[in-house]
Amino acid sequence: MDGANKENKRVLVTGIAGFIGFFLAKKLLSEGYHVIGIDNINDYYDVNLKYNRLKELGLSPKQIKDSGITTAITSEAQPLLVFYYMDLKDRDALIRIFEQVKPVYVVHTAAQAGVRYSLQNPYAYIDSNIIGFMNILENCRHHHIKHLVFSSSSSVYGINQIMPFSEHHNVDHPISLYAATKKSNELMAHTYAHLYCIPTTGLRFFTVYGPWGRPDMAYFSFTRKILNNIPIEVFNYGNMKRDFTYIDDIVEGLYRVMLKIPEGNTNWDGKHPDPASSPAPYRIFNIGNHQPVDLLYFIDLLEKTLGKKAEKKLLPIQPGDVKETYADIDALQKYIGFKPSTPIEEGIARFVKWYLEYYL
Repeated sequence: MDGANKENKRVLVTGIAGFIGFFLAKKLLSEGYHVIGIDNINDYYDVNLKYNRLKELGLSPKQIKDSGITTAITSEAQPLLVFYYMDLKDRDALIRIFEQVKPVYVVHTAAQAGVRYSLQNPYAYIDSNIIGFMNILENCRHHHIKHLVFSSSSSVYGINQIMPFSEHHNVDHPISLYAATKKSNELMAHTYAHLYCIPTTGLRFFTVYGPWGRPDMAYFSFTRKILNNIPIEVFNYGNMKRDFTYIDDIVEGLYRVMLKIPEGNTNWDGKHPDPASSPAPYRIFNIGNHQPVDLLYFIDLLEKTLGKKAEKKLLPIQPGDVKETYADIDALQKYIGFKPSTPIEEGIARFVKWYLEYYL
């Protein structure tokens, strides 16, 4: 690793106030990296949670609110952290930031998330996930980035029913606009890797959970409702499975991927194209736990950890939802030695402990 050279340790992290971006920033800072964080702190979910994540990084909410757009704010506790309050749709502002900070690595975790929200607010996904990502790609093109790592999603597998999901499978049948934008990101990224030789890696995240997580996720809302004696909505009558992946495992994998610069696959065959690689310096990987959990077992685990039973309201499956996610992670294991180590029982216990301390 080129860690001794501080000039090679500048990482631009988009979505730093988000769940994964926040934990990645903590990891990078602990490893001595200079982190440049970007976030627009939108109100898709509780902005106070986002501000409190940033506060954990030494960034004052008042300082952020009082600052101008694209004003550099240095963390009070982490001198290697600089924050910019901005929206990735702002093309000119993003150009100025790239010119100012000259990042070596870019880790793009910012996105408009959520399958169900995309049914009511489709343009939010185009603005953030398509236009915002396009602006990232253009800046990576013009600033000779060493490695672009971007977040994709297990949602791209859509109505594919071959389990476990493999990067070598076809992903041409998404069933939500959110998933379609993530598939679009993969196509856009490959195009730029091919045209401009930008080393690029996409990671398909599988149901990331843990402390400081997203309130729109089922495990989060289940916990709140159980504690407040509110019935929980259990879709597809509970006949669902998710490959829950603990945040620490995700961040460790993400960090290792960032440090491994992809090269073109010299054995790639255009007559038998492999969707996971390319002659360009481009790779796609699943990053998950490789152990899907029954939704009803997951709820039972929450009940036991909270010491309280849930009142369940069984409902049909929601539009855009898939019945099961299950990550084949063999490729990532071979590539970086990735192996998740947090059992669901331990991960839920850690989440509940944090939740009770944070909210009660």
